[in-house]
Amino acid sequence: MYFGQALKSSFDFCRASGFYLIKHENFIILFQAQKIYSANPTFTKIKFVAKEISIENIREEKPFTYIVQNLENTFGSPKLGRKSDALSMLVQIVLSQATSDANSTRTFENLTERFGGEWEKVLAAKESEIADAIRLGGLANQKARIIKELLTQIKARHEKLNLKFLDRMPDEAARDYLTNFRGIGPKTVACTLLFALHKEVFPLDTHIFRVFRRMGILPEKITDTKAHRLLDQLVPHGKFYSLHVNTIRLGRKICRPKEPLCEQCPLIEYCDYGLTRI
Repeated sequence: MYFGQALKSSFDFCRASGFYLIKHENFIILFQAQKIYSANPTFTKIKFVAKEISIENIREEKPFTYIVQNLENTFGSPKLGRKSDALSMLVQIVLSQATSDANSTRTFENLTERFGGEWEKVLAAKESEIADAIRLGGLANQKARIIKELLTQIKARHEKLNLKFLDRMPDEAARDYLTNFRGIGPKTVACTLLFALHKEVFPLDTHIFRVFRRMGILPEKITDTKAHRLLDQLVPHGKFYSLHVNTIRLGRKICRPKEPLCEQCPLIEYCDYGLTRI
């Protein structure tokens, strides 16, 4: 099938309308969501290809090496600090949910001061005592229950309260291990492993989901788990932390929920949504 100049001239219109064009062997397929349309309805020998976009297609359309570079040119190149204790980080991430960074830091300090920095004492305490220690961070009862359950599960599996062994595990194995614990999701797992142990797993928050959906990297409907697994395959080696931090900065300052500043965006050339607004 051949479009000639019609394909070139209609490409921008198709992108602006939420459609995509894919070349498959000798065929051009125009598709939207789960529907497949032939580019030439009068052509009688259409071959329909109904399959999800491959990692290779995403890499070609959205080159992450350049995405990282453009973000670093705009916001700088954030670096991870020294490795830290994975269990402490896990608890900190739980405490950071639905509150500010400053509040979660003070809340963690209150918890460690209350129990002398000993996780055995936290495990032995009542949920109400843990909740009292972390009241500043909000959702105290819910977070206290999660912390208590996590410590109970870790102690039952290993007879001691630490996660140091995760540092020796391959990235994917460490991620799968933590994923099996009740009470935590893929973002908590990824943050713990990336921030504490520098594992190459990519955490997605609300800002990152919004940016990557607008860019056309993530579909509107995708589970947290699938989204995290997809990004783990796309992010360049050594750039997991940089991309995480800078995409959040982009989401807060430019790719805002309302009235995004698309004309200022360093990723505009790769953004399906942005290209319809300028």
